[in-house]
Amino acid sequence: MPIMSRRHALGLLAGASLLPARAFAHVAPPRNEIRGALAERFTEAATKGTFLAYKVEEYLIIASDTERSGEARLPASTFKIANSLIALEIGVVADPDKDVFKWDGVTRSIEAWNKDHTLRSAIAVSAVPVFQEIARRIGPERMQKYLEELDYGNHDIGGGIDQFWLSGALRIDPVEQVDFIDRLRRGALPVAKRSQDLTRDIIPVTKVGDAVIHYKSGLLGKEQGALGWMVGWVDKGDQPTVFALNMDCPEPRHVEARMTVAQACLKDIGAL
Repeated sequence: MPIMSRRHALGLLAGASLLPARAFAHVAPPRNEIRGALAERFTEAATKGTFLAYKVEEYLIIASDTERSGEARLPASTFKIANSLIALEIGVVADPDKDVFKWDGVTRSIEAWNKDHTLRSAIAVSAVPVFQEIARRIGPERMQKYLEELDYGNHDIGGGIDQFWLSGALRIDPVEQVDFIDRLRRGALPVAKRSQDLTRDIIPVTKVGDAVIHYKSGLLGKEQGALGWMVGWVDKGDQPTVFALNMDCPEPRHVEARMTVAQACLKDIGAL
């Protein structure tokens, strides 16, 4: 059931100002709930964060809090979804399995990055250098055009064509993450069907019982706030759920906990 469209948000619980007030472009907003118990999942992980989910068939948006779900942050590697989509749309990548990005020979701390990659293998290991090269090939003019057309976050590519989502000016909040992911999931973005189909196909997945989680993680360094993201959607039968989580990750154990916390929250709302 298509409900999310451009620059929208959640006035959760009619009459209450619980999240930033942006207006849905459809007739009536979905039902909304704040479930404070979800915040306990972050407490259990000894950190702070937020979780937001849209249960499509129930026409229901669930949030763990009223503030952080509307705070815009750097998207970090969750932007690789949009970066891939744009690259496929304009032909920077023609085939996600055949076009090869040669390793530049620079040895980096993440061993999986020190090799040649296709788009599919690069997004699987979140190879930042590959996506920086993709962004350079897209270029500022086309990147700006597509961020505006896709209505991705605040559309701001300030800070360098290969840095704007890592340390530059791009910002997106969990509400906007869910909106963008939901439009991609439905094939409702203003780009070719093939580009959306291929992007959905290369996004990493993990199975939990009879559910499949399509997801992309993201992580900012200490200089940018040590923030971790996990965004995506769950397919469980005919009950899809779109979600976005971000959490403070000051220690390595928090980085590892992103998926654990996301799955715990998804189980709490009955999505897994």
